[in-house]
Order: sequence, then structure tokens, then C-alpha cells
Amino acid sequence: MKSNNYHFTSESVSEGHPDKVCDRISDMVVDSYLSKDPVSRVACETLTTTNKVVLAGETRGPKIDKDELISKVRNCIKDIGYDQKGFSWKSANIETFLHEQSSDIAMGVDSKDNKDEGAGDQGIMFGYACKETEDLMPAPIYYSHKILRQMAEDRKIGNLKGIEPDSKSQVTMLYEDEKPIKVTSVVISTQHSKDLNQDQVRDLIIPYIKKSIPSNYLEELKDEEIYINPTGQFIIGGPDGDTGLTGRKIIVDTYGGAAPHGGGAFSGKDPTKVDRSAAYASRYLAKNIVSSGISDKCLIQLAYAIGVSKPLSVFIKLANGDETKIETVKKIIDQNFDLSPRGIREMLKLNRPIYEVTSAYGHFGRKPTDKGEFSWEKTDKVDLFKRWSWKNLNFLLNIG
Repeated sequence: MKSNNYHFTSESVSEGHPDKVCDRISDMVVDSYLSKDPVSRVACETLTTTNKVVLAGETRGPKIDKDELISKVRNCIKDIGYDQKGFSWKSANIETFLHEQSSDIAMGVDSKDNKDEGAGDQGIMFGYACKETEDLMPAPIYYSHKILRQMAEDRKIGNLKGIEPDSKSQVTMLYEDEKPIKVTSVVISTQHSKDLNQDQVRDLIIPYIKKSIPSNYLEELKDEEIYINPTGQFIIGGPDGDTGLTGRKIIVDTYGGAAPHGGGAFSGKDPTKVDRSAAYASRYLAKNIVSSGISDKCLIQLAYAIGVSKPLSVFIKLANGDETKIETVKKIIDQNFDLSPRGIREMLKLNRPIYEVTSAYGHFGRKPTDKGEFSWEKTDKVDLFKRWSWKNLNFLLNIG
């Protein structure tokens, strides 16, 4: 194999994976507070295990009755599809230990006098976009998500009988000259009823691979390179089979390892936490830059300090050969985008109850909705980057 050719693999997990059950519940709590007060503060962690759910964290905002939250937790579990002996929306024991946000943290974040609102924590956040798929996402993670999302949609309407909520996918692709050429293996592990054997599960799942991945990528994929439940039966799953925690699938949530991750999880955090909002903003910038045709790839890094409004640094990396455009891109960003926590929230309209839907199948590569969900996936700033003529690059580099 040539030195510039390589295999790359990404995985996804379904909404029924124990960690994703926790992400869903934590984001439901965020939405519950934001729906009552758009400037609420929330940091909610969730733990799930056999017929047990525990919520803990900090909030500032309206008082929400524990029974109301517990009822909403049951609705989350019901919608995911859990009514099993070891984990059921009807019988799970649910406890909540949410309490007031620390006054020390609040002091650093709040605006006062001439001080603008600061970041809710220090940290680094990355955004990425590339031309490998129609939604400008890396191909392996994009197709890994798509397989599981279509399985879940059919399962919920009764078109995938015998398949249970907990599942994982993994797609490996061969790259040549930095471009995905073909799929070389697919792994699907899915929980199923005891009435299905291994062959029956395989027959149910194979069609989802074929309708999720473009046929030209699958032409050389052999049957023996498709692994369905490779360990055998998978009957005990979800939180009954494995304890779940909020924020443990951060690579699944982003770019499947194809781009760096700052380390901070998204779910359970209101948008004053730059772990979430600045990651969304950096994806928004990267996607608009790539959509404009400036480069086939774009990586953005933003860095913040707690209580400080402006980013400490903005790093930009473009595809090989486009390095001369970086300084100009940075000037465009500096002159047209407010990347303070407040500026990001206003730009992307993040102070809304839009987060529960983000908790599974990736925060990026999704379609913006009329409700304001996935606003960071819009490409409404393309013209801002397009209007700059790269023929006048040397002139632009000398601007102010």
C-alpha cells in the first residue's frame, strides 16, 4: 500500500447505549430549564444501571419539581424503547440530586458593570469540516451514525421486530490521497430478543448497511468483512448490561477521531459552558469555510479561560496547499464573528430548549430545523467568505 494510503475507522452507538441514555436524560434536564428561563444555568450528570437512574449536578434558574423531572426521565426511557426486566421506564428507581450552582462559578460567568459575560470554564474546543460527505463530515463516522439512526427509526415504528435499543456500529474505509475510496469492513453489534438467532439478526441488519452507505463504497466489500454480533448473542443490554454515564462518548459525538477533541463533553451543559457552545461555533465556522470553496478541509481551535469573554486564541488549519489563505480567513473571522460566550449564543440562538435531540447520532452533520435545533449546521455565512477574492490575497493580508 502506498504511503499516502491508509485505513480509518470510526464508531457510533445508538440512543439505547447506556451512555447515550444518560446523555439523553441530561440534555432533557437542560431543555427543561431553558424552556422555563432561557438564561438558566445547568450542569447535569446522569448515571444508569440495572433499573436505576441517578441525576446529580448544579442549576440556577426556575424551581422545577423533582416529580416533574422524574416523569420526564421516564418519558425519555420510554421513547428510547426500554421496557425490559432489567431496565424499564415503568419501574426504574429514579433519584435526583440537583442543587444550586456554585456562587464562585457564577461570579466568573456573570456580566457586571463593564465586565462582559465570561466563559463558564477554561478549555479548548475544536470544529472540523471536510468534503467527504454531503453534510461535510468525515465519511466513517457519518455512515456509522446513519446505519444506527435508520435502525432506530424503523424499530420505533415496528418495522424491525426483535431488535432492541442498545447497538453499536463501526465502519472502516480505505483512503487514497486523503479521499475515502471504499469500505473495507463494517461491524454491527445489536441487542436482540431471545427469539432471534445469529443468522436472523444478520438478515435483519444487512439491509441497513446497504441503504446507509453509497453503493460505490460497497462494491468490493465481502460478506466475511461484515461482522454482525461477532461475539454471538446479545440479549442482555442497555443499562442492565453495562452502567452508563453522561459524557463518555465524546468522539462519537463529534468527528469519530478524524479531528482533535478538546476533551469536554457536551450533554448536560447549558450554552454558557464553552465546552458546548464554542465547539458548536467552531464547527459553524469550519463548515461555512469549506462550503464557500476556500478549502476542502478546515480545522478550527478556540481556547478560553474561565470568566474571560474573548477567546485566548483562534487556530485555523486548511487542507494541504491552502496554507496561504489562513491569515485571510482569520481576518474575516476576527472582523465578522463575535466569539465571546454571549456572542456565540446570540449568533447561533443557543438559549433555547434544543439539546435533547442532539444526544444521539452526533452533534454534527445533522440538518437544521425550524425549531432552532442544529443551528450550527447552517451555511448562512458562505457568502461572507466567498465575497473575498483570493486573487487579491496579497492585498487582503495587508488589511488593517
